[in-house]
Amino acid sequence: MVYVLGYDVGGANTKAALVSVKNGKLLNARVLVEYFPVWKEPEKLTNVLLKLKKQLGMSRLDIVGITMTAELSDAYQTKKEGVNHILGCVKKAFPNVPIYVLNTDAKLESLGVATEEPLGVAAANWAATGWLVAQHLKNCVVVDVGSTSTSIIPISNGQIAARGKTDLEKLIFGELVYTGSLRTNVAAIAQTIPIRNGVTGIASELFALSGDAHLVLGNIAEKEYTSETADGRGKSIPEALARLARVVCADTEMLTRQEIINMAQYICDMQIKQVANGLTKVYSYTKTLAQGKVPVVVTGLGKNFIARKAAETLDVDAIIDLGMLLPKKAVLATPAFGVALMAAAKLEGETVQ
Repeated sequence: MVYVLGYDVGGANTKAALVSVKNGKLLNARVLVEYFPVWKEPEKLTNVLLKLKKQLGMSRLDIVGITMTAELSDAYQTKKEGVNHILGCVKKAFPNVPIYVLNTDAKLESLGVATEEPLGVAAANWAATGWLVAQHLKNCVVVDVGSTSTSIIPISNGQIAARGKTDLEKLIFGELVYTGSLRTNVAAIAQTIPIRNGVTGIASELFALSGDAHLVLGNIAEKEYTSETADGRGKSIPEALARLARVVCADTEMLTRQEIINMAQYICDMQIKQVANGLTKVYSYTKTLAQGKVPVVVTGLGKNFIARKAAETLDVDAIIDLGMLLPKKAVLATPAFGVALMAAAKLEGETVQ
């Protein structure tokens, strides 16, 4: 039996998946997510990695797999600096355990190679999700709506068929949409909002986040609003309503509750449209590669209220919840779970089922 720990080090959340595997069979899996805005205290990343390992409750480790997106954080001047800092923290946390790093070709590299070729492993966590889904479906498009951004991953003939490797390329091809369930500035979602039989512009300030809209709409629970709020106040519905009102330079004494809820629904609809625009590009491209039906697989915190809704606006063949293919807890940290299984397969020499 092998014990493997997979990490997905994001700019706002660090996710960990601990799996035990024997002869290519997954025996157990545990997943944890820690809200950790790396731009505030990057020097504490090693402590966060060790904290998650301790909480997962496993002393023995045979291999560690890692993927990341935190290198984009403005804590670092360049992506190269960010990758090397993150890898250094992982090495410090696990000095005596083999460490492998996922690259954008969905391959695991040694720590040494990753350090020499940092841009090859930058922002590669989508490849872990794509690899994982490709073990179950030959042709599909994956829509993973996280707290900050959305990855749209084409799968063709059991292989990742992404045209973009870097974040920039993925933005161009529609494979990355920078809108998410919690942390997106409302001013980046819409420039105008219908209100009182008219249309108003909005304040280009960090007054409210997408999490506020989804909280008041009931799309997320307060405990799921894990990121910080725009004003540093709490995560109750009245506080979220106040933040949303401020977006149009108003407050809860000037707008009715229903008016603000209507604003929130419009913001949600605009996010669905943003994701649908990216999905349109990727889905049509994937259909040209695949023979037969191409379902859309939805995952992430926003899988039902953004990803599924976006897919429903298109004429897609089917919509599948990733939780129907994987352990449901794994869906909370799909890249971490995927890179853990990839590392286990590397160690055992066979794909994990």
